Amino acid sequence: MAALTARGHTVAPFKVGPDFIDPGHHSRVTGRASRNLDGWMLSQAYNLDLFARQAGGADIAVVEGVMGLFDGYDGRSEAGSTAQMAKWLDLPVVLVVGARAMARSAAALVQGFERFDRGVSYAGVLFNHLGSDRHLDYLKDAMDGHVHMPVLGGVLRDETIAIPERHLGLVTRDDHDMTDADRIRLAGLVERRLDLDALLEGLPEIDLQGRPSRPVPMGKPAGVRIGVARDAAFCFYYPDNLELLAAAGAQLVYFSPLADNRLPEGLDGLYFGGGYPELHASDLADNRPLRQEIRQLSRKNMPIYGECGGFMYLCREMGDTHGDVFPMTGCLPFGTRMLDRLKALGYREIAQTQPSVLGPAGQIMRGHEFHYSTIADGAGGVSGVYRVTDRAGMETPAEGFAAGQTLGSYVHLHFGSCPPAARYFVDACRQWRDKTKSKGLNDETQ
Repeated sequence: MAALTARGHTVAPFKVGPDFIDPGHHSRVTGRASRNLDGWMLSQAYNLDLFARQAGGADIAVVEGVMGLFDGYDGRSEAGSTAQMAKWLDLPVVLVVGARAMARSAAALVQGFERFDRGVSYAGVLFNHLGSDRHLDYLKDAMDGHVHMPVLGGVLRDETIAIPERHLGLVTRDDHDMTDADRIRLAGLVERRLDLDALLEGLPEIDLQGRPSRPVPMGKPAGVRIGVARDAAFCFYYPDNLELLAAAGAQLVYFSPLADNRLPEGLDGLYFGGGYPELHASDLADNRPLRQEIRQLSRKNMPIYGECGGFMYLCREMGDTHGDVFPMTGCLPFGTRMLDRLKALGYREIAQTQPSVLGPAGQIMRGHEFHYSTIADGAGGVSGVYRVTDRAGMETPAEGFAAGQTLGSYVHLHFGSCPPAARYFVDACRQWRDKTKSKGLNDETQ
C-alpha cells in the first residue's frame, strides 16, 4: 500500500476479518479509511456493497487477508476465509510466502496452493524474509515449470522493519510513530525487489458500476449530537458503525477522555469504543471532572453505549495485574480487572432478551470478542440483556449490562450486521433530548 501510494495511486484499503489494528495502519499509509470485510459478521450482499462503495474513486483496491488463505471457521470449509472473500469479490490473490530457510520446497508449497482450490485465481507470488538476491534467484528457479502463477519478487529480511506487539496484537497507529521517512523506506523496500509494474499490468479492471451497491440511506436530520470517545485509550471503531450513526441523522462529536476535562456542549448520547484503557488507567482515573460528568448523565438516563474497553470505562473501577485499582465512571455498579491471560476470543452472535438503547427484545446482531479482562466479583446484581452464542452456536456467558439507558458489553458489535441498531440508538438519543428539553421548559414555567 505504501509503495502504490508513493507512486501516486489512490489506494482503497480493506481488511478481511474483525481486526481493528491493521486497518489503522492501512489508513496511516494510504490516507483513506480502511474497511473490514467479514464473511461471518456481515452478509455476502453487505460485503459486496461495502467494497463497491469504498473502492469507488480509487485507482486500486488492496484487501489484506486474515491468517492463511484457506483458514476460516473450521477445517472443513472455506467459510470465513480470505479465499471465500476473494471469490465473493472476484479478485485475484497475491500469495505471500515466508521464505526464511526455504528454497526448492517453496515450489511444492506454492503448487499446493494452486491445486488446492481451482476456484481461486492468483495474480502472483511474492516472497517475504528473503536472505539475499541470490535467495530470490533460487526461488525463481524452483518455481520455473512447476507453478503457473508469476513470481513477482520479494522483500529482503530486515529486522529493523517491524511493528511492536502487545497483548491485543500489534500496537495501534496512535502508539506507533510512523514518519514520512518510514513510509518512504517501506515503499523503497517493495520497489527494489518487487515488480509492481508486472503486478499492476496483470490485475483486472473492475467495473464497479456493474456491481450492486446500496448507498447508506441518509436519515432525516435528527438534530442529535452523539459524543464519540476517540484517543489512544479508545480507538477501536468500525467505520461502518460511525457511518451508520451519521446516516441515521446523528452529528458525531469527538472528544478525548484522556485530554478533555469536560464533554463537548449539547450532547444527547455517548459512544465509547474499545481500545486500551488499561494502559491509560491512571490518566483516566485522574480526570475526575469528566468521570463525574459522565456518571451524572448516566443517572439522568442519557443513552450511553460502551464496548470492551469502553465498557470497562463505564464500570465502577478497573484493576490491573499488579493489584492496583483505578476509579472509572461508575455508570455500571461493578468493576473489571485485567488478567495475565486471554479471557475471551472469537465471533459472537447476540440476541437481545430485553429492550436496550440498541434495539428491541429479539434483535440479533453479530460481532467479535477479544480481551484480557474480566468482570471482578460478579456483576453487582446487573443481569445481561444479551443471550450470546459463539460462531459454532454454543452459548457463552450473558453479556450486555444495562443500568437505565447505559449499556456496556465486552462484545464489539458491527452495526452492519443489523443496520437498524444505529437508527435505534439515534432515536433513543433524540427522545432523551426532547424529554430533557421538555422537562427543562416545564421546570422554568412552574
